[in-house]
Amino acid sequence: MAGAERLREIDPLMLLTNAEMAAADLATIESGAFSGIALMERAGGAVADATLARFAKAERVHVLCGPGNNGGDGYVAARILARRGLPVLLYALVPPKSGTDAALAAKTWDGPVDGFDAFTPDPADLVIDAVFGAGFSGALPAPVQSAFARAADRKCPVLAVDLPSGVNGDTGQGADAVGCAVTVTFYRRKPAHLIYPGRALCCETIVADIGVRAARPTATFENAPALWRHALPRPGADTHKYARGAVAVFSGPRHGTGASRLAAMAAQRAGAGAVTILGHPNALDVHAAHVTSIMLRRWGDDPPATLESLKGIGAVMLGPGFGDLPLARSLATSIVKGRGPALVLDADGITAFADDASSLFEAAKARDEPALVLTPHAGEFARLFPDVAADASAGKLAMARAAAERSGAIIVFKGPDTVIAAPDGRAAINANATPALATAGSGDVLAGAISGLAAQGMPVFEAACAAVWLHGEAGRIAGPVAIAEDLVAALPKVFPLAG
Repeated sequence: MAGAERLREIDPLMLLTNAEMAAADLATIESGAFSGIALMERAGGAVADATLARFAKAERVHVLCGPGNNGGDGYVAARILARRGLPVLLYALVPPKSGTDAALAAKTWDGPVDGFDAFTPDPADLVIDAVFGAGFSGALPAPVQSAFARAADRKCPVLAVDLPSGVNGDTGQGADAVGCAVTVTFYRRKPAHLIYPGRALCCETIVADIGVRAARPTATFENAPALWRHALPRPGADTHKYARGAVAVFSGPRHGTGASRLAAMAAQRAGAGAVTILGHPNALDVHAAHVTSIMLRRWGDDPPATLESLKGIGAVMLGPGFGDLPLARSLATSIVKGRGPALVLDADGITAFADDASSLFEAAKARDEPALVLTPHAGEFARLFPDVAADASAGKLAMARAAAERSGAIIVFKGPDTVIAAPDGRAAINANATPALATAGSGDVLAGAISGLAAQGMPVFEAACAAVWLHGEAGRIAGPVAIAEDLVAALPKVFPLAG
């Protein structure tokens, strides 16, 4: 795919931070394409269009306006809806500051303006939340909280302008924010539209093109095939099993073998041509009773030497069910220092470095390209990066980026809104996870899929993004009561969906 064509394909996946969106607005205005008030008119028009498309039968429309640009969009939407025949009531928290675009928009509203204390909705009414925009953080003012409480008590549908008031666009956090039925945002979504709790509060999100053009490329995207499809391995007719990628999966003692087998099977299903379980000496008989096309080797007294003896290993999987934390530390550090295959660390492989990961991180950062993948859930993340996790106000995206920069690794910060972050600042937020993934062994399947793709030569950031998305689709296909084995079986069915 040509570069320009690929850029067009990934453009809708861009997510803009608050600062990037402000820069895009400013660049559009300075270019002469639209003035600030013209953009506000177009934004308010988009809100009015969404209202008419979704809530044309509302008995009344209550528009709650704040003092900034978000409120300005509300004034415009109120005027347009009133002129189209809807009964509109408008409430202002405080008047917009004189000389602003919001003040100009407020002057175009010729109906009455009440305070928030006069807001008394009925269940058949619609509420338009145009109080605060994406840059707001902290506690909502008491009149706003009270108004939203009345709307919730009356079970009125809410349409939010840009984001539900109180949700920060960068972090997705908002302790006082209330959910809405529809959110209308402009030009591109923000991280908060995909990161919880913001994602749940936004519900359906409509992205309206109001003429804004980005000032510069962004490094944050929704995770989807267009982002990594170009790097997805596509074996030729003349390939062989080792050319398709070889994976080594370390396994623990005999009562902890299942996790490594799940990872090994997932690596196969992700396309790796040769997968070997390096088994604990007392567990090979257990593995042998369960595997066929997966090869077995005893890791013995010198695990690094056993690994080096295997042919063409492109990725190593270490952690699930491994048990021996000191050995995991030694193995992982030696693999990364050896500048050999990519290493995916999960579960015990992460916990092994909870006290001190400096040697691992130094080795990872010494590589020319990232070759270490860490796949923590929230608890493991806090053990590995306690100071980063302690600042929860930074938000999941910023935490993942900080961890990637510190570690020199690709961070797969798992959850219903998994964030994949690279040391160079790139990040992708996943949005296709289902509750089916919340099952024992699901993380082992994900780690194995990353290993399988990386072993085939896929760059590790793209491999991690692809595996996370494929894992989510496998959960959707496997159904709501899937188990980890079902996820493995579904992986071949989801590759065609990636294109």
